[in-house]
Amino acid sequence: MITKTATVDRWNPSPHLIAKAARVIQAGGLVAFPTETVYGLGADALNPEAVSKIFTAKGRPQDNPLILHVYNIAHAYQFVEFNDAAMNLAKVFWPGPLTFVLPAKDIVPSITRGGLETAAVRMPDNVTALSLIFTAGTPIAAPSANISGRPSPTDSDTVYRDMNGKIDFILDGGSVKFGIESTVIDLTDEKRPLMLRPGSMPREIIEKELGMTLEVPDSVSKKRSPGTNYRHYAPSIPVKIWRKGSKLPADCAYMGIDKPKNVDMKKAIIFDSLGNYARGLFSGFRKFESENVSCIAVQWPEYEFGIAEGLRDRISRAAGLS
Repeated sequence: MITKTATVDRWNPSPHLIAKAARVIQAGGLVAFPTETVYGLGADALNPEAVSKIFTAKGRPQDNPLILHVYNIAHAYQFVEFNDAAMNLAKVFWPGPLTFVLPAKDIVPSITRGGLETAAVRMPDNVTALSLIFTAGTPIAAPSANISGRPSPTDSDTVYRDMNGKIDFILDGGSVKFGIESTVIDLTDEKRPLMLRPGSMPREIIEKELGMTLEVPDSVSKKRSPGTNYRHYAPSIPVKIWRKGSKLPADCAYMGIDKPKNVDMKKAIIFDSLGNYARGLFSGFRKFESENVSCIAVQWPEYEFGIAEGLRDRISRAAGLS
């Protein structure tokens, strides 16, 4: 298979290129495309054979559910059973990096749902992604566009390195906005909402809108979300956690906001904000991996607001702690 790439304007993507990518989706092929979180690897969510190609290309276990990407709230109604809580949150936060897990309708194939009775759905905040979904005329199932377990891609070059020869088409829409995946919440019981996967949408603003606390899921509920069942986001070299005030592990490259006393600045990426730390985490993993460093020390973000919880989740999984 020859993987083709086309560059699109992030604010005004060419209708011709969007239509070309949509035809690939309609024909049962695979298209990588940008979202506001990371690049997704998309297929027609209602076509089991197309969805199976995602698992093959990524080397992903088929019991790991996929997120259905839709172009508006009414589109989502066709695939999951909305309740009042989901409706209210969708009106406030969609399009955006917030995924709902809700009871699935029969139209959603079992392979897309990971064999579960629920399905995950979200509306991405990216013009290229929304144009592709609308033009294809189907929800697009899309995990991150990388080999399973590897750091997620935040630009098209990374997608190409992982997926060249495995997928049909890549829409290059430049670098993404957030750099880590969406937040996933389980609203199957709207009186007991669960935080399945922290991500780009901060917990505190969801809880403020809900008027209640997002609870911790049990082992069964947690399986309803992608990115929680297996080791994820990891480079091929060890990731170690560095806490402010401690000594940096010897010979490690470093990423974080604060500067350790014994850091070698030739092997360091210092971010100026929590948001930029999240945006650069996965690309930093891959940069140091290509430089053959012995290990990567990453600062543990000891904050209780914003994207910090999502960052901690990705770091702990990359370090093999979750």
